[in-house]
Amino acid sequence: MTTLVSNKVIGGSGIQFGTSGARGLVVDFTPEVCAAFSLAFLRVVQQSSSVERMALAIDNRPSSPEMAAHCAALLQQQGIAVDYYGVVPTPALAYAAMQQKVPAIMVTGSHIPFDRNGLKFYRPEGEITKQDELAMLSQAAEFSWPLPPVSLAVSGYAASAYQQRYLQWFAADLAKNLRVGVYEHSSAGRDIYAPLLQQFGATVIALGRSDSFVPIDTEAVSAEDEARARQWAKQHQLDMIFSTDGDGDRPLVADEKGQWFRGDILCLLAAKALGVEALAVPVSCNTAIEGCGAFSQVTRTKIGSPYVIAGFEQLTNYRKVAGFEANGGFLLASDLQAAERLLKALPTRDALLPFLAIVQLAQGKPLSLLLNELPQRFTASDRITNFATEKSKALLVDAQANIDGFAARLQLNSPVVSVDTTDGLRLILENADIVHLRPSGNAPELRCYAESDSNEKARSLVQHVLCCVSSLA
Repeated sequence: MTTLVSNKVIGGSGIQFGTSGARGLVVDFTPEVCAAFSLAFLRVVQQSSSVERMALAIDNRPSSPEMAAHCAALLQQQGIAVDYYGVVPTPALAYAAMQQKVPAIMVTGSHIPFDRNGLKFYRPEGEITKQDELAMLSQAAEFSWPLPPVSLAVSGYAASAYQQRYLQWFAADLAKNLRVGVYEHSSAGRDIYAPLLQQFGATVIALGRSDSFVPIDTEAVSAEDEARARQWAKQHQLDMIFSTDGDGDRPLVADEKGQWFRGDILCLLAAKALGVEALAVPVSCNTAIEGCGAFSQVTRTKIGSPYVIAGFEQLTNYRKVAGFEANGGFLLASDLQAAERLLKALPTRDALLPFLAIVQLAQGKPLSLLLNELPQRFTASDRITNFATEKSKALLVDAQANIDGFAARLQLNSPVVSVDTTDGLRLILENADIVHLRPSGNAPELRCYAESDSNEKARSLVQHVLCCVSSLA
């Protein structure tokens, strides 16, 4: 038996906090590293409250069950009881933990490839902050090694509580007479969605279930998934298609034609449907949010749910506050009340709420018609994979030092009139087009976001810029 120290184990692991949780290669998430992160989190939470229990859940990645076992073994060694919920969406775990007022750990890498994974941490009141992350990294907490093996029994509470959240808010006939395709792939919520939609009256067609992990990125939908959606919509005469990323906190929704909604547009419509008064959203989101005139205040933040949550602090004068990200993850900061119905706040990314909200907004009409109500601004995004973060940062530092020269090398079709460095480099052009470059916070990727007055222009602009950047690198 030896003694290990949490910050030394974490510091030598190569695992880092990204925009949302600790992420890295599976091979770097050794048993010792999982234990060290779990202990560091426990100690940080214990600084402000006593902890007797902790909730734990996983996604469908092949590495997740073993990582969860190591986290649980450390907690049990420390005298903490573990409520294990098995494979459920991240927001289901977060909601269950908030209702029971316990901290939680989610083992998930979200949308990143299966050779990577991650840990996401929740205090009893919601996601940890960036300050909490720093506190965890500095914890010099000792633990005995090796840890004894554990056996985890799965509780169904988180899945049930998550479903009940929506059943008690939306009308029982919300999806009556609708044909809904559920693209299941390897989503952590794939066994929850169909039964829930059926309770709302929908006819559900299960699509694309996979026994291997599928890294769905809702901000960069593959050409294959675009073609699949069109084929499925036509073949099954669907009114809409619903899916999520791997851990079920980012939605992917297609209309009756099989056209995928952009995440920020989906959430903009959802926020209108829910009567939200004020929003916190990342700088990368579509400017139609301000342009639609539906919200009293819109606060722009850095990219990542911790920054959106921090943005809620500027909106305390409003009763109905929410936030969302360009990836479609919707965060509800306020409890909503309507007659006898209550929708409790869930200030972490959620995929189900924005989808159900636009079903309510459409009132049986084609989803595609909802877009006609908004300013005609279109966004697109893609990324260069296997592009080292250090390389991305160096590129943007050089670009900021000579904006005009960088714009010339990108061969942009309009002069740059303003620059936003809130997160990465966002160039606003004279013709109102927008180009935004930013290193991913979760993987070695350089992301590009673009906005224009047509979908074709936005997509073309993204591909053009990424092609130019590749040639520069």
